[in-house]
Amino acid sequence: MIIGTAGHIDHGKTALVKALTGIDADRLAEEKARGITIDLGFAYARIAGDPSAGITGFVDVPGHERFVHTMLAGAGGIDFALLVVACDDGVMPQTAEHVAILDLLGVARGAVALTKADLADEARRAAVMVEVAALLAGTGLAGAPVFPVAALTGEGVAALRDHLAAEERATAARGDGGLTRLVVDRSFTLRGAGTVVTGMLVSGAVTIGDRVTIAPAGLAARVRSIRAQDTATERAEAGQRCALNLTGEGVTKESISRGDVVLAPEIFAPTDRIDATLTILASEAKPAGGWFPAHLHSGASEVGARVIPLGEPIAPGATGPAQLVLERPIAGFVGDRYILRDVSARRTIGGGRFLDLRPPGRKRRTEARRAILAAADRPEAGAALAALLALPPGVVEHDAFGRDRAMTQADLAAAVAGAGAERIGGILVARGGTERLGAAMTEALGAYHAGNPELQGMPRERLRLALTPRLPKEDFLDFLRAEADAGRLVLQGAFLRLPSHTARLTDEDEAIYARVAEGLGGAIRFRPPRVRDFAGTLGLDEGEIRRVMRLCARAGRVDEIAKDHFFRRATTIEMAELARALSDAAAEGWFTAAAFRDRMDNGRKVAIQILDFFDRQGLTLRRGDLRRINPRGADLYVPDDISPGDTLAGGGDGTGGGRRTDPM
Repeated sequence: MIIGTAGHIDHGKTALVKALTGIDADRLAEEKARGITIDLGFAYARIAGDPSAGITGFVDVPGHERFVHTMLAGAGGIDFALLVVACDDGVMPQTAEHVAILDLLGVARGAVALTKADLADEARRAAVMVEVAALLAGTGLAGAPVFPVAALTGEGVAALRDHLAAEERATAARGDGGLTRLVVDRSFTLRGAGTVVTGMLVSGAVTIGDRVTIAPAGLAARVRSIRAQDTATERAEAGQRCALNLTGEGVTKESISRGDVVLAPEIFAPTDRIDATLTILASEAKPAGGWFPAHLHSGASEVGARVIPLGEPIAPGATGPAQLVLERPIAGFVGDRYILRDVSARRTIGGGRFLDLRPPGRKRRTEARRAILAAADRPEAGAALAALLALPPGVVEHDAFGRDRAMTQADLAAAVAGAGAERIGGILVARGGTERLGAAMTEALGAYHAGNPELQGMPRERLRLALTPRLPKEDFLDFLRAEADAGRLVLQGAFLRLPSHTARLTDEDEAIYARVAEGLGGAIRFRPPRVRDFAGTLGLDEGEIRRVMRLCARAGRVDEIAKDHFFRRATTIEMAELARALSDAAAEGWFTAAAFRDRMDNGRKVAIQILDFFDRQGLTLRRGDLRRINPRGADLYVPDDISPGDTLAGGGDGTGGGRRTDPM
C-alpha cells in the first residue's frame, strides 16, 4: 500500500512519517536547514508486522502553496491519504486545497491525523474535529477516522499505526493487469549503476530485461535492475513504488524528467489534445469559459494548457465535457485523472478524467461529439466500447482502443467479447454489424447495376462512401476480400460487382460495337484503326464510336492503348504473352522495344505505345529503352481473363487490365 500525506505547511507531516516509520523523509540539505519539506520524500516500513502483508510506502509531500505542484506529482497513484491537521492551527488554506485535489483525483480511502495534540485541550481537539468533518463532507474522504497524535510525546501514534496496518492488510494487490506504465518523479545517476528513475508503477508489471520506452521523448531503454518498495526484486507489479536502473542510447538523468512515463513500447503514443470531463471547484468565482489558460497536472507531469468547454461554460461546482489543448505532448491514457491550476500557480481550478486522447480540433462542440464523450465516460472498458459502437459512425479502431487504455491483448479481447463487438480488419463494429454491412453492400451494388447495366461494376471508393458505417480504406478492403471469398462479390480491379451481374450495352450501342469489332481482329489486330478511321469507313459519328468504345473498355472488352486507339482484350493478352516470352528468353529478363516490335511485325510508334501502356498498368518495368516483366504485375492480362462472348470476367476499366485474382 502507498500512503500519501496531505496538509498545510508546518503541520507536522514529515515528523509524523518519522514517528510511524523511524525514517526522516526530508532528504535535501535545504529542507533540513529550513525545517520545511520542499520536494517529495519517501519512507518504507513493515508497519503491519506480518511479512506477508507487504511493505508500506509513504510519500511525504510539501505543504507550502508554492509547492502544490510537487504535492500533485506525489499524490497520483496513492492508495490511501493521510490528512494531517495541526490542532493549534486547525484547517488552513493548503489543507482545504489538498483535500480538494485528493477528491478530484478520486482518492476515497484515508484517515486524519490531528497532530500537535499535546498543545491542545479536549475542547480544542473537538473544535478541530468539527472543522475537519465539515471540510471532508461531500468528498470521497467523508467520515474518515480521526486520530489525535503527538509526534514528540508519542501520543496516539500506536493507534494510528495499528489502523494503517489494518488498512495495509485489507489492501488487495492491484495485480499486473494492463501494460507497463511507471510515472517518473525522480531521475538521477547512481555510481556504478548508471541512470535510475523512481516512481509509481500504475499499471502492468516490469521485469529485469524488459524493453521499455520513455515517453514522451520516445527513448528506448532496457531495465537492468529493480527495487520495489525499497527491496531488490526481479519483478514489480502495479501499485508499488519502484526504482528502475535503465540503460540505452541517450538514456541519462538529464534526458528523463519528472512527469515522463516508462511504458511498454506498444502503447507509446503521446498526445497534445485531449477530451475530458472537467469539474470546476465550487470555490471558483466564475464559470469556466472558452480557451482559458491553465496548468495541467497528470501523473507527475505539468504542462501548460488551454481549456475549451464543449458546451455551455462550466459553472463552479458543476461538471461538463472539455477539450484540453496542451503546449506539448504527454503520455496520457483514458481514465487518467488530472488537475487544473491557474497560470499563477496560486489556486486549484478543478480537474477530471481523460476520455478521448485523439479528439478532433474542429466540430468539437457538436451534439455527436458530446454523445461520444458520454459513451466513453464509463469506467468499464467493455461497457464503453458497446456504447461507442451504438453511436455514429458505429466503428472503433481495435488497436487504438486497447493502446489508449494500456490494455493487454487478453484484456482487450475480454472487452471486445463483453461488448459483443465484431472485427473487420482493424475495426470493431457492433454485434451483427458485419452482416448488416454485407446486406447494405448487396443492395447498393444491385441498385448501381440496375442504373448502369453497361458498366462492369461500381467503383470501389464510391461503394465505400455509400455504406454505413464508413470503414477506413484498408479495413474496407479486408471486408471486400472476405465477401469475395464467400462468393457474395466479385472484385475487378478498382470495380466491384455482384456475381450475377454481366456488363451489357444497349442494343444500339451493341450494334455499333459489333461493327467496330470486325475491324479490330484478324491480321491487323496489332495495328487496328483509330476512332476517326472507323468514323470515316463506317459512316458513324466519331463521338458516338468513342463513347461506345470507352464503355466497352470499362466493361473489359477492349483496352484503350493510346488515345482513341482501342485493342480487343484478347489482343492485349496476346501482346502481353509476347512480352512475357521475350522477357523469359532475354538475359536477366530485359528486352528492347525493337525486339517487341519485330515479334509483332509492327511499326515502332505503335509498339512503343503498347509498351508504354504496359508500363502504366504495371505489367512491365522500364529502364531506358529496356523493359522486363514486373513480378508484381505478372498476373495482368493472362488468358484466364477472357470469357465467352468477348466479355471478360476478370476485366478492367480500360486503364487497368484484368487479373486472375484481386489486385488490391
